[in-house]
Amino acid sequence: MLVQDLFSTVPTTTAAAIEVFDAAAAVDPDFMLGTWRGAELPTGHPLDGLLAATGWWGKQFVDAETVHPLLFPTRDGSALWAFNPVLAFSALGPATKLPGLKKRSFAGPITRLQPLLRTRSPKARLRTTRFREVDSATMVYDQAPINDVFRRLSGEAVIGAMDLRGSSRPYFFVLHRDESLKLI
Repeated sequence: MLVQDLFSTVPTTTAAAIEVFDAAAAVDPDFMLGTWRGAELPTGHPLDGLLAATGWWGKQFVDAETVHPLLFPTRDGSALWAFNPVLAFSALGPATKLPGLKKRSFAGPITRLQPLLRTRSPKARLRTTRFREVDSATMVYDQAPINDVFRRLSGEAVIGAMDLRGSSRPYFFVLHRDESLKLI
């Protein structure tokens, strides 16, 4: 999935992404059930480029209590595995202060360290919350002060706004429904 496939004009600023987000319809948590492939929506946020550098694939919503927020492909690309987000979030502070890290690929090392980084238990929940005056499906991380709020772009795609404590603006990404790979 390419971001360009979802937008006639790809938003490249926070203001433009907020405009798209606010114009999009709210989604019910049941709409989010399934496996979704993700892509960053670069808007100049300090986190821009970090997910791409890690090789992040997407998210999986099994039910309201069983959410895998960070999925990565296996070494051979035939399946997905769930990364423990608490390990990723502990590196967020230093990573945002070293912009050169975003230009490097960490996909190989992350794949090789899968046995240490992998989790089999869910690390987030799905709820409805109010964000920017609209109630919509929200992924609430278990171990981090982060909520990912979703709005519908189409029947198969959503825009996500990561509401991260301490950040003055959301980090944006898109998800497109993709059931082609299974979680191992």
